[in-house]
This record gives sequence, structure tokens and C-alpha cells, in this order.
Amino acid sequence: MSVAPMVRPQAAVYQPEGKQRARTGNALQGGNPLVWAIALVVMGLTLGPVLYGVLGGFRTNAQLAENPAALPDPWVFSNYAKVLTNSSFWTYAFNSTVIAVLTTAIVVVFGIMAAYPLARYQFKGREALFTVFVLGLLFPTTVAIIPLFIMITRDLQLGNTWWGVALPQAAFALPVTIVILRPFLMALPKELEEAALIDGASRLGVFWRILLPLSAPGMVTVGVLAFVGSWNAYLLPLLLLQGDMRTLPLGVADYSSEYSSDTAGVFAFTSLAMIPALVFFLAMQKRIVNGLQGAVKG
Repeated sequence: MSVAPMVRPQAAVYQPEGKQRARTGNALQGGNPLVWAIALVVMGLTLGPVLYGVLGGFRTNAQLAENPAALPDPWVFSNYAKVLTNSSFWTYAFNSTVIAVLTTAIVVVFGIMAAYPLARYQFKGREALFTVFVLGLLFPTTVAIIPLFIMITRDLQLGNTWWGVALPQAAFALPVTIVILRPFLMALPKELEEAALIDGASRLGVFWRILLPLSAPGMVTVGVLAFVGSWNAYLLPLLLLQGDMRTLPLGVADYSSEYSSDTAGVFAFTSLAMIPALVFFLAMQKRIVNGLQGAVKG
């Protein structure tokens, strides 16, 4: 009669939680040198022109001609002061702000209204309708620019107006808005909606009092993207706006043409034109990431 040998289970090696976190942190901090090198190159190519333009605004044209790659020595503030005292700059900035705010409001309001039924209701053709919005991501503005120009100026009589630019910009921003908000709304627990309906709340009340506040991170994300996209828009305002209705990107082009010999002044005007959108985007960066994480989880 053979007796099977007894196998003693090996004791599990206990590792303190602090050491595990330390090893994970060291692994993340080390990283792949090639990845870091590529990241540094991409960051340099992205931030290099921006820093060069900002610093170029603090130099004179003589300094730029003598040594284009040097730092300001001495620092000159007259270029920025000249732009800030230019009434045209503030007119351009006001137009850009109004159009961006209108575009953002339209995108957020109509985006959440369209994403809500696509996320919370079951009806025939729901996925096909959502596919239509997804296909809208593949439809660039340049393809429809001529028919859009004719429709806005001749049919709608909105040429050279804020609404004439804000409405089509919002229309082209709606697909990405719905693509982001739909999974975000789908991830919200259905139990909250069911409990509110049992308590006597209407569908509109559930949407307004429960789902809308919980969707705030996603709405902030699409709002920031719409605002920055509208602020940087060039082609559509170029065709639809004239004179005092022009926006800052068009103002940069006008200023560059009018003061083509004043390179330092053009750098200053360009830097001031991009600062509002840049600051707004950086201030909302964490909210954008949280909103996109919620959309991915959904």
C-alpha cells in the first residue's frame, strides 16, 4: 500500500501595501526612455512655436533681425501695450467671446437633449440614429462651406452676424458632443431614475433634477471643447464676417497684413489672441479629463 507524499502549501509571501505602492510608483516614474524621448520631442514641437511667439513679443524688430533665437535683452513691453491700447483688438476679442459663448450654449443644451433619449430610451432605430451622429464626425466643415455660405447669407439672411457663425459651428460640434455625452448618461444608475419615477417625478423632472446635475462633468467637457474650437475657428468667420464683426483669428491676419514689417508687434498680437482660450482650457483641464473618463467607463 503506497502512501502519497504530503505536500505542504507554501506560505504566501506578505508584502506591505506601502512597498507595493512604492514599486508601482518607481515603475511608473522610470518608464521607457524611448517613450520619454518621443514625448519630449512632441512637447518641444508643440510648445516651441508658442514660446517663441510669446518671447518674440518682448523684443524689438532689430533684436529679432540680429539674433532670432535669442532671449529678450532688454525686455520690451511696448509691443503688448500697443496691442492692448488698440481698439480693434478689443472689438475682435468681443466678437470672438460672444460667438464662442453662443456656440457653447447651443452645443451643451442641444447636445444633452439629443444624448438623453439615445442613452436612456429604448426605441426602434436608436442605434441607427446614433450612427448618423457618429458619421457626422467624418464630415468636415470645408466640404459644405459653399452651400453653407449660400444658405446662411441668402436663405437665412444671417450673413455678417454672430448667429450666422455660431449656428453652423454648433451644428458641426454636435456629433462629438453626443458621442461623449451618450456613454456618460448610459453609465448613470437606472435605479435613481426608477426611484424618482416611483416617488411621482415626471420624465422631465428626472432629467432636470437628477440626470442633469450628475452629467455636469460631461457637459463641462463638451462645453470647453466647443468654446476652444469656436475661438480658434477661421474659415467660417472668414467667409461670413466683415468689418467690425470679425473675430480674433481674422484680426491676427489683418494685423499681420497691415503691420507686416512689425514682426514683434505681430508676435504680441498673436500671443494675446491665443491666451484666453489657452488659459480657459488649462483651468478646465481636470474637468475635461474627468468627463472623458466617465464617457470611456460608460
